[in-house]
Amino acid sequence: MLGALSLLAMTAVQVVSGLDARPDRYVTVIVALLAASAVAFAAESWGARRAVRAFGAAVLTGYAAELIGVLTGFPFGSYRYTDVLWPQIGGVPLVVTLAWGGMGLAAYAVGAALATGWGRVCAGAGALTAWDLFLDPQMVRLGLWTWAEDGFYRGIPLTNFAGWLLVSALVMLAIGRVAGDPPPVGGLLVLYTVMAVMETVAFAAVFVPADPLVAAAGGIAMGAFAAPAWRRSWQR
Repeated sequence: MLGALSLLAMTAVQVVSGLDARPDRYVTVIVALLAASAVAFAAESWGARRAVRAFGAAVLTGYAAELIGVLTGFPFGSYRYTDVLWPQIGGVPLVVTLAWGGMGLAAYAVGAALATGWGRVCAGAGALTAWDLFLDPQMVRLGLWTWAEDGFYRGIPLTNFAGWLLVSALVMLAIGRVAGDPPPVGGLLVLYTVMAVMETVAFAAVFVPADPLVAAAGGIAMGAFAAPAWRRSWQR
């Protein structure tokens, strides 16, 4: 119930933010609700303690990668965060680490529905990286971070997505090591799917100006993981 309520609240705030002239003001609330929903859904399979520990492992992994990235440019490429999101530790906004945790759990569930062992890690990493096809263009548009050089995809370098695959795989490993089995599916698959649908609609019809390219790229990429994950979960 807590997961569903948090997801509904997050959806409502997403809608409000899409209609506001200053959508950046809602980022922290949206990510906090995303994180709360993910942890609550994960607790269905793992219990509250293991769900919180798995979330914490993803958050710490994401923070370490972001800190190294800000300081060295590895593995994403050279970028920096602006002063919009606070608080920050070492130049990394804390809310960004919560996003790694929340969507990390959702992507782990997608990977768990599709495969086992290293296949789970690879599928989960791909699912999480697919979300970044939406995330980076949106956050650059809002002025939350900037890249040192223009890249191929809406000003974002391809090294960013290679870095996301690497860090996402580490996030999957961290979650799996802490949480173990049984793998979560259910609510976390709903969360992943809702994010895919909302981001697609937002870029296609809500944001001004609209961006059909990002809507198509992100929607197809996330859908390519969500659709077979649902099919596998229904067959069990």
